[in-house]
Amino acid sequence: MTVMDDLSPHRLDTLIADLGDMPVITDPTIVRRRSRDFFWYSPLLNEALNGKAADLIVAPRDEAEVIRVAAACARHRVPLTVRAGGTGNYGQAVPLQGGVLLDITALNAIAWIRPGLIRVGAGARMNAIDAATQPTGWELRMHPSTKRTATIGGFVAGGSGGVGSVTYGGLRERGNIIAARIVTLEPEPRVIELRGDAAQKINRAYGTTGIITALEMPLAPAWRWIDVVVAFDDFLAAAAFGHEAARADGIVKKLLSPVTWPLPSYFGALKPACPEGKSVLLAMIAEPSLESFKALLGGRGTITLETPTDETPGKVPLYEYTWNHTTLQVLKSDRSVTYLQCLYPHDRLLDKVAEMRRLFPDEVLQHLEFIRFNGDVTCSGLPVVRYRDPQRLDEIIRLHEANGVYIANPHVYTVEDGSRYKRVDVDQLGFKQEVDPQGLLNPGKMRSFVAGA
Repeated sequence: MTVMDDLSPHRLDTLIADLGDMPVITDPTIVRRRSRDFFWYSPLLNEALNGKAADLIVAPRDEAEVIRVAAACARHRVPLTVRAGGTGNYGQAVPLQGGVLLDITALNAIAWIRPGLIRVGAGARMNAIDAATQPTGWELRMHPSTKRTATIGGFVAGGSGGVGSVTYGGLRERGNIIAARIVTLEPEPRVIELRGDAAQKINRAYGTTGIITALEMPLAPAWRWIDVVVAFDDFLAAAAFGHEAARADGIVKKLLSPVTWPLPSYFGALKPACPEGKSVLLAMIAEPSLESFKALLGGRGTITLETPTDETPGKVPLYEYTWNHTTLQVLKSDRSVTYLQCLYPHDRLLDKVAEMRRLFPDEVLQHLEFIRFNGDVTCSGLPVVRYRDPQRLDEIIRLHEANGVYIANPHVYTVEDGSRYKRVDVDQLGFKQEVDPQGLLNPGKMRSFVAGA
């Protein structure tokens, strides 16, 4: 990586002058606030990243202005970090070395919608995309629990999967990103179209491998989704049923999330559907599959909520109690906890869930998300951890991995150290050398990069 000199007032003024009439914000309070994401989920990242900020925010209105910003930053050797909804959890969009925070949310136009496919600006909010496509009978295949504020570009650059991954897997699976259009960071920026497998060069790279301006994404049939809560006496029973439902290919589902008690006691408006002492399975089921879902359940659990998904303002859809929102619901009232991100082996799934439960009965509170990974049904674990100190957290991670449960560490901010099983096998490092030779794109986030190497 390349460490930049401090951006002096003169260099800052010169850079701004080069940008012409482009919207720019230099108010330190606003810049500092917009330079943050949800890294405070992690006590380690909170210590490392608190206080890091850009020097200014630039808000291009179209791709031509993105190219102009990229050229100016390259000429003046000013770092550039792309920013959209700011819903990440690992400091992906937190500038480590100041410079420009590039707000791309104005790049939100939909170029076209076709059956099963959309081309859209990287700054488009994911809820707005679904609002545009659902009347045509289609919707995004997957989205994070932050769908109502996250952008499609931020999801691809920093995410991995989410609601819908029980059917379609994560973004790393072939076919879940069709194409990406990027701008390079050079004195004379190039515009590159990455199609098919090549588009994975920008997936979960935290904006280090090009400025994404547009994406082509596959769509899925838009069902009338029913939010369902099922209460179980035992968490392992909830997990076992979730596994069966995930493997029932004829049941159309978007979400299957077993959550152990006492985590549901933190669920705010959902608490009336979460009986005291019960573990729950949170599910989104296509309305035509609801009868089959109930038949599979039999008498093993009790349905305590059954209602159509409601994303209108003032309502909290069920998915905002799942994925990383599960941890957030707890953090709202208990800032002493943190979390992990685990991948369970598909062939020993329930045995390993039970093993981790025995190993950490009260310290690691289990929360699973059923997904498809490399074609197999398994689950990602996002357990809530009662935090003690960094040494114990490292020991918990070590014990998971020693017992065959992989960890993508959410307490580090570099691509190499945090992504682990969420990454694809593409040469992102080599591509960065090609599109960002000075190492100005989000410097410090790709640990292996050395400018000019």
